[in-house]
This record gives sequence, C-alpha cells and structure tokens, in this order.
Amino acid sequence: MITCVVDYVIDPAKLPDFERFAAAWMRLVQREGGIHHGYFLPSEGASDEARALFSFESLAAYERYRTLFGVDPDFIEADKIREESGCVLRYRRTFMRPLLPDDEDG
Repeated sequence: MITCVVDYVIDPAKLPDFERFAAAWMRLVQREGGIHHGYFLPSEGASDEARALFSFESLAAYERYRTLFGVDPDFIEADKIREESGCVLRYRRTFMRPLLPDDEDG
C-alpha cells in the first residue's frame, strides 16, 4: 500500500470552495479504487494549511488513477473548482508507506 499525503496552502477566505474541491476528490479517489482518509482543515493554529491523505494498493494503482487527470470529465470538473476559485495557493505531494496497527511485520 502507498499513501499520498498532500499538504496544501489555501486561501482561508475561500474555505467553502476548498471544501467543495475536497468533497469532489474524495469521491473520485473512492471511485477509482483508492481509500480516502479525509481532508484535514484548519481549526486551531495556522488558518492557511490543509492536508489530505489517501491510499492505493500500490504506486502502479496510483499511477493508473493519475492517468485520468485532464482526460476524465469528472476529474476535469473537480480540478476546475480549484482553478476558478483560487482556493489552493500551492500544494506538495509526498508518498508514504503506512504502518497500521494490524500489520504483523511492525
């Protein structure tokens, strides 16, 4: 399993737009066989940081999901929320291997 961690710098004044963006991507990850662990939005502390975590069974499965960007109409529509609203100022993706409580090798 591989988990994609996406750290966002967002425009706090556009949080409702970011929430619409997040909801769309959670549905798409699930639709494409991934497991979305949620978006984590500002609460206390910095008001311009958000994070998303989602997993696929392998990097190859993630790469299949990525081939839909700019091609699949639902992906295009979801990304349009970000583009048109300006809710995301920048983001960074990191890939991690989760160690889960039920992993016997840990």
